Amino acid sequence: MVKLSIIIPCYNEGNNIPLILNKFKNAIKRSDIEVVLVNNGSSDASREIMDKLIPDYKFARVINVEVNQGYGFGILSGLKEAQGEYLGWTHADMQTDPYDVIKALDIIESKGSPSNIYIKGDRKNRPLFDRVFTNGMSIFETLYLKQRLHDINAQPNIFHNSFFHSWDSPPFDFSLDLYALYLARQQKLDIVRFNVLFPDRLHGSSSWNTGLLAKYKFIKRTLSFSKKLKGELKNVHRSSR
Repeated sequence: MVKLSIIIPCYNEGNNIPLILNKFKNAIKRSDIEVVLVNNGSSDASREIMDKLIPDYKFARVINVEVNQGYGFGILSGLKEAQGEYLGWTHADMQTDPYDVIKALDIIESKGSPSNIYIKGDRKNRPLFDRVFTNGMSIFETLYLKQRLHDINAQPNIFHNSFFHSWDSPPFDFSLDLYALYLARQQKLDIVRFNVLFPDRLHGSSSWNTGLLAKYKFIKRTLSFSKKLKGELKNVHRSSR
């Protein structure tokens, strides 16, 4: 039985894939963890590199998404195919250490492997501007959605598979992190945060964090999803009266 399935969406991360696999190989010391690499519609050599390397890593497998439909879609594609009792995701850019995934699982098991738990990183060692941006978004989302929401895009995210099966129409973009954390708060899961270091990328560049304009677009998309989410909550409250 698979204890944990960790999903890694990969969009044009060909140079990082060998590093991802080697780091997970060094971190994983048990046979009940699977790593699901999602080739999320990459236009580089990611698919060929995965096909070549995966046979050497028994803990890993690949899911191919032919057309990129967003960060969240890639993760959801992997979660739907995952076999673990616990599910989760992290990034492929090597800014999140694979050992953090093992730390998260250790936390779960130290608490007796409950089903009502949500483990999430809390990023440290980030540039000042990024910290200010994150804190500003956290404060806004907390006030707007009336749930405590801090460092929403931190990795990894790990939870019981029953929580995933409770999701209804999750978003296909970067709002997936907000959606999952918000639902965890709403469903009163035991949310456990732990410190994770957040160094610079080793290879390639971010597919979204490319400057002020990109941040503006990210904020706009997130606010749009927040408005939609709040509207759905109002409809639920009305229908339950």
